[in-house]
Parts: sequence; structure tokens; C-alpha cells
Amino acid sequence: MLLFRKACSVFMVLASSVLAAPAGADVISDWNARADAIAAERRVTALPHAHNMALLQVAVFEAVNAVERRYVPYKLKLPSDKTASTEAAAAAAAHAVLLSFFPEERTKLDASLASSLERVVDGQPKTNGIELGRRAAAELLALRAKDSAKVPDTYRPHAAPGVYVPTVIPVGVTFGGITPWSMESGAQFRPPAPPPLGSDAWTRDLNEICEIGGLNNTKRTAEQTNIGRFWLITGPQSWNPVVRELVRLKPLDLADTARLFALVAMATDDAYIAVFDAKYHYNLWRPVTAIRNADSTGNPATPRDAAWLPLGETPMHPEYPCAHCITSAAAAVILKSVFGNSIPAVAITSPTAPGVTRTWTRIDDYADEIALARIYAGFHYRFSTQVGAEMGRKIGELTVKTQLRASEAASVPESR
Repeated sequence: MLLFRKACSVFMVLASSVLAAPAGADVISDWNARADAIAAERRVTALPHAHNMALLQVAVFEAVNAVERRYVPYKLKLPSDKTASTEAAAAAAAHAVLLSFFPEERTKLDASLASSLERVVDGQPKTNGIELGRRAAAELLALRAKDSAKVPDTYRPHAAPGVYVPTVIPVGVTFGGITPWSMESGAQFRPPAPPPLGSDAWTRDLNEICEIGGLNNTKRTAEQTNIGRFWLITGPQSWNPVVRELVRLKPLDLADTARLFALVAMATDDAYIAVFDAKYHYNLWRPVTAIRNADSTGNPATPRDAAWLPLGETPMHPEYPCAHCITSAAAAVILKSVFGNSIPAVAITSPTAPGVTRTWTRIDDYADEIALARIYAGFHYRFSTQVGAEMGRKIGELTVKTQLRASEAASVPESR
């Protein structure tokens, strides 16, 4: 997973995406896109942005769902007010959560909230909706205040006394210890160890990435190079635009839209928690390290290439499993649970591959392309992409099975 830091890192959906979703439902997409934009401007990296998005989207869902009670809540016990405006509740919840993350953005966020609320007729329903949204945000943030997301990073660089090592601290050392949304722990889906360095699987996959994942090679096609560069963008800014475009193409009402965004955010945050638990448990070296040190493994079938470089800039955390693969697979499961696998053509562009557009008519093709992209970029062995994708599918399935389920009454005790 590359933590792309440039402010321009928000995906741009094609111009057609500016068309509105069904009346009211576009408030969910609007605030989702606004959160992506602020994260890009503030250079929030993929892991904290994913966790923030889960807090945001779950708060929005809880606020909207408290009005109609169509789904079982996550954990909040909000009072029901069937007269409250769901659109006002959604906007107020999103505004309150984002303001807690970015208090320095108050002027812009207040203006965005005012713009959202202009669509709602003045009156008691609007007032009640605003109050409900703020309450949902406050209660969810309080509930998750001790989820270990802010544990200090105490990574200890491996070095002999007095010997220089690169001084950049790896990413996500403590992320696997965050309290998950659906999983029992970050280790619930921890996979088996990666293949031994003398195995056929290791030999095959190391040689493959050496041949097609390098910065300078003749075996990777122009199409593969475009795919590798396209998916250098990671985190919510790599899946949120797909969700927003699908909601535009296959409109949902406001409650279902809020649920969809919440499920995707919960599943992808859990996916990151699971994959970083595994990454630092196994601590497997990246291709650039393995290829430049291939003569140290005793495997004569993996020759050393002393000057090998990957197509992209290698992410600063252990290799196994593939993080981009687990999040995209988890998101894909959620999306298929709502839309099915076959979809209208979704076309997306990326700031890391200017002028390139990727289009899919199957959700599985979107996830499969991302797995291949990590091989083409020189970041992940094929076995790691397969393991990551399988973990993501399990997390997505668990999320759908256990979270925000439809309920005839969806009744919970009300707090007063």
C-alpha cells in the first residue's frame, strides 16, 4: 500500500458523476467526497484516513437509521424520532465527526453544512434531524475513544550498535491492535506463514516480479504499466469514488446509501487492521530487498539483481500480505452484496496515472485488477496478493453477515 501524500490524491470520477443521486441520498456521497478532499488537502495518509472514514460513515448511518429503524444499529441506542429529517441528520453527523478530526477546517465545514441544510425545509423536523445527527456523532466518537487508534508508535529499528540503517520509521506498526468493527481481533484472519525462500512458490513468484515489476524491463506491457501506476493511489481515495459512482448509476434511497457507505468503511478499516497485524507478525521482506539480496538465500534459482528497482516507490511496511488487495476485496464483497457482480460501466481516473481511465462492468474485475497492479508495480509477490484478497473476502463476508442487518423492527432500548 503506497501512502500517496500529495494533495491532489483524490480520485476524480468522470464528469458524469456530478449528476445527482435520488433526492436526499446525494448528501451521503457529498460528505464522503468532502472527507476525501479534506484528507487530501491535509495529507492524511491511508491508514488514519480509513479509520476516520469508518467513524464518519457509521455515525451517519446511525443518525439516519435512528429515524426509520430499518436496520439493526451498530452499537448506539439513539432515541427514535420518526419526524426528524434524515437528510439533516446525515449532514449534521458528518459535519460533527469531520470537525472533531479537523477543527482548523471549521469555516469550510460550517459552510458545507449550511449548503447541505439549505435543501431541507425549515421547521421542527430539520431541527430534530440536526440534533439527532450531532448526538450520533458524539456518542460514536465517545464509544470508540479508547479503540487504540492513537497508541504511540514505538517501532525499534533493527541495527547493530553504531551501524547506520535507513532512518524512515515504517508505517502502521500498531494499526493491527486497533479494536475492529466486525472481527474479534486483528489476528482473527491471520494467514499461514509465507512460502519458504527455497520453495517452488517463492522461486516462481520472486522471479515473476523481478521480470515484470521492475522500473526498467521489456516484459511488462504498456497496459500493465498503466495499471501498475494507476493503483499507486491507495486507501479510501481508491474505493470511495467507485462507491459514489455506483450509487449514482444504481441509485439507492438515503438509508440504504448510508448503510452501504458504512459497511464499506467498516470492512476496509477491519481489512487494514487484519493485514497490518499479519504484516508485522511475519515481517517479510519486500521484492526490492529480496531481489538485491537473492544470493543470501541459498536458492540458486533466484539470481541476484544488484540494481533492481520497482516501478513505483515501495511502501514503508512489510510485504506479506498485500494491503491494497485485502481492502479492495473487502469492499468488493460489500458492493456485490448490494449491487450484484454485474454493474453498469464504472469509469475512474487516477492522479497517479494522468490520462488513463479504467472501466469495469464487473466488481470482481475491479478487485482483481488491483491485485495484479501490485505485481506490476513491483511491490507484492503473487502469493501475497492471493492471500490478501482471500482475507479481504472473509472480512467482507463477516461484515455483511454481522453488521447493520435488515430488521423488521430493528428495535433497541432507547436512551433518554
